[in-house]
Amino acid sequence: MLRSKLAGLDKKSLRRWLIVFFLALAVPTAVLIQQSYSRLKWETFHQHQRMADELANRIDNQFLQLIETEEQRPFTDYAFLNIVGEIEARFFQRSPLSNYPVESAIPGVIGYFQVDSSGKLMTPMMPGLTTDASYYGISGAELAQRTALHKKIETILSQNNLVKSDNNGRTDLARRDRLNKDQPRKSASPKVTISEISSTLDDVFSSEDSVTSTSGSATEEVAEYEDSPIQGQAAFDQLKNNVAKSKSQQDTLGRVEDLELTQRYQQKELAAQQQTENKERLLEPTTKGEKLARFEQNALPAPMAVEADKYDADMEGSSASFQTDLTSLRINTFESEIDPFEFSQLESGNFVLFRKVWLNDQRYIQGLLIEKKSFIEYAIHHAFSETALAQMSQLLVVYQGEVLAAFSGRSARGYLSNSRELSGELLYQTRLSDPLSDIELLFSITELPAGPGGKVIMWLAALMSFVLLAGFYLMYRLGVGQINLANQQQDFVSAVSHELKTPLTSIRMYGEMLREGWASEDKKKTYYDFIFDESERLSRLINNVLHLAKMTRNEQDVVLKKITVAELMDGVRSKVSTQIERAGFEIEFHCDENSGQQQLEVDEDWFSQIMINLVDNAIKFSAKEERKRIEISCQKLSQSKVQFNVRDYGPGIDQQQIKKIFKLFYRTENELTRETVGTGIGLALVHQMVVNMSGQIDVVNKKPGAEFRLSFPSSSFRQA
Repeated sequence: MLRSKLAGLDKKSLRRWLIVFFLALAVPTAVLIQQSYSRLKWETFHQHQRMADELANRIDNQFLQLIETEEQRPFTDYAFLNIVGEIEARFFQRSPLSNYPVESAIPGVIGYFQVDSSGKLMTPMMPGLTTDASYYGISGAELAQRTALHKKIETILSQNNLVKSDNNGRTDLARRDRLNKDQPRKSASPKVTISEISSTLDDVFSSEDSVTSTSGSATEEVAEYEDSPIQGQAAFDQLKNNVAKSKSQQDTLGRVEDLELTQRYQQKELAAQQQTENKERLLEPTTKGEKLARFEQNALPAPMAVEADKYDADMEGSSASFQTDLTSLRINTFESEIDPFEFSQLESGNFVLFRKVWLNDQRYIQGLLIEKKSFIEYAIHHAFSETALAQMSQLLVVYQGEVLAAFSGRSARGYLSNSRELSGELLYQTRLSDPLSDIELLFSITELPAGPGGKVIMWLAALMSFVLLAGFYLMYRLGVGQINLANQQQDFVSAVSHELKTPLTSIRMYGEMLREGWASEDKKKTYYDFIFDESERLSRLINNVLHLAKMTRNEQDVVLKKITVAELMDGVRSKVSTQIERAGFEIEFHCDENSGQQQLEVDEDWFSQIMINLVDNAIKFSAKEERKRIEISCQKLSQSKVQFNVRDYGPGIDQQQIKKIFKLFYRTENELTRETVGTGIGLALVHQMVVNMSGQIDVVNKKPGAEFRLSFPSSSFRQA
């Protein structure tokens, strides 16, 4: 039934149906694998998203702890000297911020500073007078370094209009000290005016070079400061509003919205949830309670008047007498109100962390300058590089929408310097807590790892793809083979019908002529010979069909026995000589002496059937040639084998068909146009018989004709 259906199916239709069947299986399988892989990727995405959230929280908590430490610093720490101890035993001590080099847990700190209500700058690293430096153990070289750092801080703040300098760029302490001798000394009252505190701070805690700068650039900066509409402490109030800063923008990598960050993994529901969480995080400082200003009690020396002559003597001589005056100062206490820290980026690119301090309705600005690159490198990049996120994502540090820095563990540099490198899938985005709420951390995926489960899915996908492709290829080959077999069987039926019908018709015709007495005595022998030849032909055909049926059902076993080559050749000569002579061919037998005595272990009947089929095949394909000759020979090979050759002088075999002629039902001619008789099973039977007797068969083209070569191992070789 199957073969009948395959007989009506061509190869093109088979390919079409198999492709449809393949797609019917492959498409759902691919969708299932893709969905499983996507789901696994999604889970991996959220796993790394949680890692990014934990890292961001760790960085945020680290900043909060550092800022909390700075919050606890008293107002007086920003002066060079502090007053410590109980009321009865108070003494002067250097401020913790007066150390050089600057010591701070916050990375990248350039230095601490204080700006008074008039816009004047002081730094806690500078002693009251430069002549006092040696008294506090400050060498001349260190004093020069402290002065240079003071100038650096002043220059940065001046460029951003945050401090005020006089016209010559210097704070004239001598001039202010001389003015003090004309002022009456204030009484030691617990409540002092802000001018008294300011005067005391200027005289005792300020540095002579606190606002020094080079003459040329200082004049330009002062002019710029005086022309600026926003100056001094007012400029600190405007820092948060200055979103666009020309100089700092030159160091950025562009704005976040301009980057090629996709959100393929962000589903709408989860994206909305993430957005809600981000909003809640941004609202945390206000909804959970803002940081309130704190109040503290401070102690400072009462303002003093220094006589000009004494000041000059101090400047010319030692500072010991001046220190004596310090120890004799009266101490005043006061209450200050300290606001929480604020954070901003200056136009120069540096960060500033500052707070506002209120004393008797006067405001002071205290804070610290931070170098941007070091701050981001040590506080953010180091924490990021120690996690697994560094190998599969980029970390973008964003301030007010501008990308300040980008880091990637896959980059040899560690950091990215080109905006074209900033691309990928957005993994996580969050803001830091106040006062760093303008800083955002963005994690973008460069290569999302699939994880162990992803590798299993990929291997399963590859295995299933291989099984599907191999299976359908084998099914196609099997279907093509069955179609070819069905077509060949149809050709075989046609050939057998033709091969049986023609001799039977001839036998019947000549038999009727002999029975009716229509043949003369001269013709009778010819008719009898024709009937004999046709009956022999039918016998060979029927024997081939029976052999094929038995071998197909594995019902016929080979019977091997030892026999000499000479005996085999004698048996072949007796069975094919008459066949060859009746066909009008010449025959030549040749066998060398060495091969004739060799013993072979073969089935004699099968060997005879093989030779008869080869001779019959030679007669059929060289019947129309001028030279009608068949040569049968044998020879001993060097590999302990004996080779039998059957050669004709026909047209030979096409080179492309040599490997196909031993296939069952294969014919070199079309059934409708062929000119030779045959069924296409003779050579296939020859091949199977030779192989079953442990032999080999091959065919080579000669000029002219073709030669079939059969080789069998000798019995002595078998025993060895």
